[in-house]
Formats: sequence, structure tokens, C-alpha cells
Amino acid sequence: MIERDLEFALSKSQKDVVRRTRSFVDEHVLPKADRWDKSGRFPVEAWRALAKSGLSGLPIPRKYGGAGQDVIGYVLAVEEISKASAALGVTLAVHTSLASQPLLWFGNEQQKVRYLRPLALGKKFGSFCVTEPGAGSDVVSMDSKATLEEDEYVISGRKYFIVNAPIASTYLVFAMTDKSLAHRGISCFIVERDTPGVKIGKIFNKMGIRSSLVSEVIFDHVRVPAKNMLGLRGDGFRIAMDTLDCGRISIAAQAVGIAQASLDAAIAHARSRVQFGKPIADLQAIRWMIADMATEIEAARLLTYKAAQLTDQGRKHTKEASMAKLFAASTAVEAARKAIQIHGGYGYMTDLPLERYYRDAKITEIYEGTSEIQRLVISNELL
Repeated sequence: MIERDLEFALSKSQKDVVRRTRSFVDEHVLPKADRWDKSGRFPVEAWRALAKSGLSGLPIPRKYGGAGQDVIGYVLAVEEISKASAALGVTLAVHTSLASQPLLWFGNEQQKVRYLRPLALGKKFGSFCVTEPGAGSDVVSMDSKATLEEDEYVISGRKYFIVNAPIASTYLVFAMTDKSLAHRGISCFIVERDTPGVKIGKIFNKMGIRSSLVSEVIFDHVRVPAKNMLGLRGDGFRIAMDTLDCGRISIAAQAVGIAQASLDAAIAHARSRVQFGKPIADLQAIRWMIADMATEIEAARLLTYKAAQLTDQGRKHTKEASMAKLFAASTAVEAARKAIQIHGGYGYMTDLPLERYYRDAKITEIYEGTSEIQRLVISNELL
């Protein structure tokens, strides 16, 4: 059934989010993003400015330290930040969508006050620990286990490719509490960084999003109070899937931001670059590439906004989130490629940020479910 009630005119509060985000980006991100990428250093000072601007907890209610904004306002901010730095964009996306929002949705009041509030205020970082060396898309194959001993769970396992892990103070950790129950045997736990047995393993050197921090996290007989279970025993799979639905919307927004930055650069170059006695913007081949880029970006943006709006309305959005991520990710990769092509030799040089856009775009087709997994989710929802 085709929905007829979708409206994407921005509200006053959403426009304010865009204004504040652009102001933050212009001052704290654009002048430094290339430097962060080359050094692979996480920009702590930029994060502090982001938190001060009220962007670290946009969709979290004010009573828990957030801005009380809707999900559309949040994805607008992710898109704007990702236009300048996709690495900072994914840091915010994981912190918000994969750590803060599950605490809001599934946490009890005590957990929200103790753990959600400092995350929403940007005073602490959150991380989402589900992927393992042998369990990526196949979550049920995870080896991490949590064993109940009196009033504590003892967690042992090794998580891989965990965004924000080296800087996080709060981990949402998924582990098997009953392997025989398959996906119904997965539970989720709130684990504090300074708990004995929590160790940061290998920090990964990545092709793109280089100034975001991604590492292995090792849980060596980590004891956590039973009260730190998020939701009920066996709720872990549902928590992970519901969380990833929203997380995929934020990755779609990240991809749209990368794609828009690529288009902006391509248009500026096409207008200024003269070949054969006229700007290359007058060449049909260039004009068609730019037209295709703009059309695909607008389609990706609308898919993303639709998924966000369904989330705000409390409606099921699994299919729409996967569609948004699938299409926006491929759009970002193609937009970055075309922008480089339009720039010719200049686009291949590291003097311009285009090669960074290209490297950053690729990961959007992989994390939070590969494009192949998105197609599986979409087809499952349809069939």
C-alpha cells in the first residue's frame, strides 16, 4: 500500500537543528577534517564542541539529558556532519542510534538515569558490541557467553570491529545466556569500561572513516550485576534488530551527506574548469553525470526521511530502513566516483577531499548490515 501522509517540509525545530549543525561544522569540522583523516586521530575537541552545541543526544528526551528532537532532526544533523567528516558522522551515529536509543527504549528508569543521561549530554561515549570474528551478519553464531552466578553474570567473549570502543565508557554487550535457544538465547548487558576483565584489543587501521576509532574488545570473565541486563533474559536478538533498524537510517543519512559533498564539489569544479575554450559544465557528458548524481541523492534523501518519519510515528520501518541504507550507500559510492571522474587528474590527488569521500563511502555498503543483507531483509519483509 502506498502511503499518502508523508510530508517533508522541515519544522521550525528541525530547521534550527540544521542551522546549529552547519554552524558547528563550519567552525569545528570543515577546516580540520582532512587533517584528522591523515592522522587517524579522533577529534576530542570537536566532540566537546558538538556536545556543547546540543547535538550529542538529539532524539533523547530532555529529562534524560537530550534535546527532545525527533528522528528526522537527528538524521538531518548526521547528514550535515557527514558532508564534512563521515568519520565524525559515524561516531555520532553509533553513539546515538546504537548505544543511547536502546537504553531509552529498553532500559529501566535506573539504567536511563545512570547510563543514558551522561551519553545524551556527550560527557561519555557509548558503543555497541555484537560483531565477532566468526559472527558478523550471522549473529546467532556468536561465541560470547554470559553465565549467571548468584546475582551476577560472568561475560566472556571477543567482539570485533567495534566503533567507538577505544573511547567508550558504556558498552552494550550481546552474549549467549542459553546457546540451545539460538537467537532466543541472546541477552544484552550494560558493561562499564572500567569493569575488571574489559580490555581493548587491536585498534584497526581502516581504509576510510579513519578518524573514527574501531577496535576489538575482549571480555575476560567480566562480572556485571544481574540488574545490568538490558530488557529481559533472551531479549538480546530483538534489541539488536530493533536497534539496527534505527542505526541503518543514520548510516543512510551519513551516506547522503557523503554523496551531497561529492555533488557539491563536482558542480563547483564543472563551473570553474575550462577545457576546449569553455567550462566543462557545458559538456553534455558532464551535465548528465551531474543530473544523475543529483537525482539519485534526492531519492536517497527521501528514502531516509521516510524511514525516519515512520520511526517518529512509532510505525514499523524495517523494510524502509534497509531500503534507505541500501540505496543511499550505493548512491554515495557512485557519487564519489563520478565526482572524481569529473575532476579528472585533480580528483585523484590527495590535495582534494574527493578521495576521502570515495574511501569513506565504501564502508556504508558494509557496516550495520552489508548491502547483500539489506536485500535479504527487504525481500523477507516483502515475501
